[in-house]
Amino acid sequence: MCGIIAIISQNQPVSERIISGLKRLEYRGYDSSGVATITPEGTIDVRRAVGKIASLQALVEQLPLTGKIGIGHTRWATHGAAVEDNAHPHSNGRVAVVHNGIIENFAELRRELEQKDHVFSSQTDTESIVHLITDFLDQGMRPEQAMKETLAHLEGAFGIAVLFQGEELIIGARKGSPLAVGLGDTEMYLGSDALGLAPFTDQMVYLEEGDWVILRDNSYQIFNAQSEPVERAKTLIAANNMSLAKDGFAHFMLKEIFEQPSVVGQTLSNCLDPHSRLPDFSGLNLPRIEPFQRLNIIACGTSYLAAMVAKYWLESLTDIHVNVDIASEFRYRRTPFVNGGVAVFISQSGETADTLAAMTHAKENGQFCIAVVNVATSSMARLADAVILTDAGAEIGVASTKAFTCQLVVLAAFTVFIALQHGSVTLEQGQQFVEELTHIPSQIQDQLHHKEELQQLAQAYLVHARDILYIGRGAHYPIALEGALKLKELSYIHAEGFPAGELKHGPIALIDQDVPVIVLAPFGPLFDKTISNAFEVAARGAKVILVTDKQGKSAVERMGQQQFTLFEVSTAGTFSSPLLCAIPMQLMAYYTALLKGTDVDQPRNLAKSVTVE
Repeated sequence: MCGIIAIISQNQPVSERIISGLKRLEYRGYDSSGVATITPEGTIDVRRAVGKIASLQALVEQLPLTGKIGIGHTRWATHGAAVEDNAHPHSNGRVAVVHNGIIENFAELRRELEQKDHVFSSQTDTESIVHLITDFLDQGMRPEQAMKETLAHLEGAFGIAVLFQGEELIIGARKGSPLAVGLGDTEMYLGSDALGLAPFTDQMVYLEEGDWVILRDNSYQIFNAQSEPVERAKTLIAANNMSLAKDGFAHFMLKEIFEQPSVVGQTLSNCLDPHSRLPDFSGLNLPRIEPFQRLNIIACGTSYLAAMVAKYWLESLTDIHVNVDIASEFRYRRTPFVNGGVAVFISQSGETADTLAAMTHAKENGQFCIAVVNVATSSMARLADAVILTDAGAEIGVASTKAFTCQLVVLAAFTVFIALQHGSVTLEQGQQFVEELTHIPSQIQDQLHHKEELQQLAQAYLVHARDILYIGRGAHYPIALEGALKLKELSYIHAEGFPAGELKHGPIALIDQDVPVIVLAPFGPLFDKTISNAFEVAARGAKVILVTDKQGKSAVERMGQQQFTLFEVSTAGTFSSPLLCAIPMQLMAYYTALLKGTDVDQPRNLAKSVTVE
């Protein structure tokens, strides 16, 4: 969601490299882009374009930017439509600003500034920053002082980069939205994402909450929220080795689906003791979670659905009471906290604004906070008391696939670890669970060999549907939700997931011959009940795709059932089954979107890293 790249150089024009950095941030989601530079004469020169960065690149080729100091941005619309006037950078000739986040008091600021004869040209909240800084400059302040005063007047979340007419500096600031300084010898960088800066440097300094920074071509100075000079740790990153190529796949999403055997295997390996081959998180100094204690798990979107699966796992193997919350709701209700309680926060990027805010709220209430994230240098990882890293690598497709399955395997290993701690499973049982998990990478690979069959199902049943239902029971209910989420994200077909037992309490009214129903029913304790629900929808004319395993398929065939179209998943046991059932959900969504001709990697209106509430 939005991206910032800024460069200040002693020797080279920067616009071309700013655009190349913005291209690396395309995965975050955007609808317009722009670049501003300081010309050799000291004036601010701006280029903006709606749509893909290729449009901006073509504009800059036609009307070059020659400055050695510049800021760039990809915008995901919040205030105002996706039109050129609302694209960043915003400039009034004296100041240019790019901004991630939302300024919550922008309307009040705008009214006050308009009363002082400031003229606005956009509908955005960001433009209020431009005029507020200018107002302080008009009072005779230097850029540094004007920025300090501006930050004191802004409410909300922001990552900001600012240019000043006639000044050889860039000022950046962060509050609730990530920003990092990249270090060079004869130039300095500022970015919202290490991935965007990776081609230029491998040394980063991450700004902490409330920090702001002054960049010159060979130096930087960081101030904290009280505007006191501070030092922040330098971090060496490996992102410059990160491949952004599709490696022969049609889309990043398909590539990432096919990377799952490798990254899930690596993530699981990281969770296991190399000698005992049992889950081991003892190095994190986690507090003991006692039986009957309440454990909160908080997340958004697909990560929230991973949390729901973890609830079923933890409550099936331990006596812990697990509460799963959507992060955007968690801190706006009166959550009961227990002294010394534990909360787990899940986010692929580690920058999800609602989840980060929920973690801050929990820490303020004395909770031990565990972050399950894919980025070791993320804001959540730095804030948490303990960090469990997934090892998914860069996920470029907006719809999460490999990050989700890596989250699941981490949570599965965590569940077995806690169960062994409590003695609610024996050592032998723990070893059996781990043995089951170690087969997952090869079983995912088996699933991927059936991609053509899933493409045929998408063509026959899904691509022409207006509404599709997904149902499951137990830990497969969250996978039904995830299947529906993936389908609507990618194909724009309305899809919903339900607990199979809830059908008769309302949703069954939607069923007719035009509504396909995908039923998740691997063999297990709830198999017979789920099959009964499949019969109910089939009796009402629905086309049923039954996702089951070898035992489930045999049981259905013994019934002589001809109404279902079967897709067989490989599974070694009921514990790992939800993770394996996620794979056909991903591929059916992918192929449905492909057949409909939608943008698979960058679905409309969606952003990869949701850094605003």
